Amino acid sequence: MAIDPRKQTSLHCLYFWAETTPDAIYLTQPYPDGRVEELTWKEAADQVARMTTYLNGLNLPAHSNIALLGKNSAHWILADLAIWAAGHASVPLYPTLNGETAAYVLEHSEAKLMFLGKMDGTADGWNDIKGRIPDDLPLVSLPMSPRDDTPHWLELVAQNEPAEPRMPDPDSLATLIYTSGSTGRPKGVMHSFRTMISVADGLQQIFPVSSDERMLSYLPLAHVAERAAVETQSLYYGFHLYFANSLDTFQEDLQRARPTLFFSVPRLWMKFYLGVNAKLPPKKQKLLFSIPVVRSLVRKKVLKQLGLDHCRAALTGAAPLSGEIIAWYRNLGLELLEVYGMSENFGYSHANRPGQAKVGTVGNANPGVEHRIADGGEVEVKSPGQMLGYYKNEEKTREDITDDGFLKTGDMGEIDSDGCLRITGRVKDLFKTSKGKYVVPVPIESRFNHPQAEVVCVAGANQPQPCLMVLLSEEARDQLEAGGHRAELEQELAEQLDAVNAECEAHEKLAFVVVVKEPWTMENGMLTPTMKIKRNVIEDFYTRKMDDWFGQKKKVVWEF
Repeated sequence: MAIDPRKQTSLHCLYFWAETTPDAIYLTQPYPDGRVEELTWKEAADQVARMTTYLNGLNLPAHSNIALLGKNSAHWILADLAIWAAGHASVPLYPTLNGETAAYVLEHSEAKLMFLGKMDGTADGWNDIKGRIPDDLPLVSLPMSPRDDTPHWLELVAQNEPAEPRMPDPDSLATLIYTSGSTGRPKGVMHSFRTMISVADGLQQIFPVSSDERMLSYLPLAHVAERAAVETQSLYYGFHLYFANSLDTFQEDLQRARPTLFFSVPRLWMKFYLGVNAKLPPKKQKLLFSIPVVRSLVRKKVLKQLGLDHCRAALTGAAPLSGEIIAWYRNLGLELLEVYGMSENFGYSHANRPGQAKVGTVGNANPGVEHRIADGGEVEVKSPGQMLGYYKNEEKTREDITDDGFLKTGDMGEIDSDGCLRITGRVKDLFKTSKGKYVVPVPIESRFNHPQAEVVCVAGANQPQPCLMVLLSEEARDQLEAGGHRAELEQELAEQLDAVNAECEAHEKLAFVVVVKEPWTMENGMLTPTMKIKRNVIEDFYTRKMDDWFGQKKKVVWEF
């Protein structure tokens, strides 16, 4: 199969659906006041065309970069489309950025205007960002913007007649996706309309998707995973897209959407898992699942409470998720499939296929993708979604692309006899103990699975042995504060430590487990916007405590 010529780019897709299914609902947006707005394809296209008229009237330089800051919303996507319809490229910014990084992205991208969307300063970086926006940068406020002193989307739409959109050349620059910056300054990954749409072309060859699907958009649209799996797919296939209002209303938003396809990241899959365990302890689950008549009823009830009882397939990506957790979801009857991709190939690289999932791997290479393992164990990939390069950084582009066109992923991996790729860690995550032995953290982390451990991090560079830091789930932390059974939890963590060490080489065996006090969040810089751990930040934060922890000579060390 190949790209439908009527849907060569995401903008082509918008107008295709506006013509063929004008009255079908495309976007459903809840608001803080309880109101829920629905936009049809015809209404979405009309608003985009009217905003295009406004942008054209600003006489910005041709092919300008236009920034887009805000949490996910219907108008975030409409703004993205209007930027393209006016002949420009979009530059999404994570709403959780700190002010310094936001200022860097705006300056580095040479943004000529910024759409400012849903921000409130409570669960985002607005309070830090607002003082770093250049005074001479024109702004347009989307609904739910924190600014009321700028031109507003709804007013501009009402004031302007719809423009004829300029359909873009598929090979022209569509967007700059700035990497989440788990190490160093974020890089601006350049993507064309063709590289973006490749993800839809590939998906139709391995998984049936139709306009009858429903998805919930809640992970940052500034990240390639949500942009590829949700925005691009909804435009290409013409299905209904729902948005979340807030973290507090997430379950309500999920129940409204009843998604047939669902994408999440490991940290949230763990949160869902821990939430179920808090209500239905693992021992009770095991008992109930062993009774044939009861098993089916319990599984359906759990999936319904999660809001995933209509879900045909769920995807997990952006970071490793342990095989044990994936197996738990699949045992519930949820087709949870691990996928793999990067900002540099618009997330189009590898995927497990429905009915053929191989737990512990990220599946086979997607159609049109080539993969290989280089000397030293690094995964190299050539994809139809491969970037045009890094913006204003030709040297880094040459460094990361081989002479024969393969992307150096920075991930270590193995390809098995079935052609499935297993990611074994990050090249830069390797560290040496004081004995000069290399430790690869990810495989060890993936084996540590305690029902109350939300996220873990292996550390111990230049120490005699590695150790493992554990952040307990919020429920577990609350129980301990209320006088919960600390001794029982300590015993369980010690047993889990022994179980993990039994599978480790001598130099990899964990000296102890540390139960940390400080939550790891995006706000304190320990997580990326897609909730991956920033290993270097976490290690730096705890380095000064390492000698004391090793000196305690305990299996479980408590920081509180």
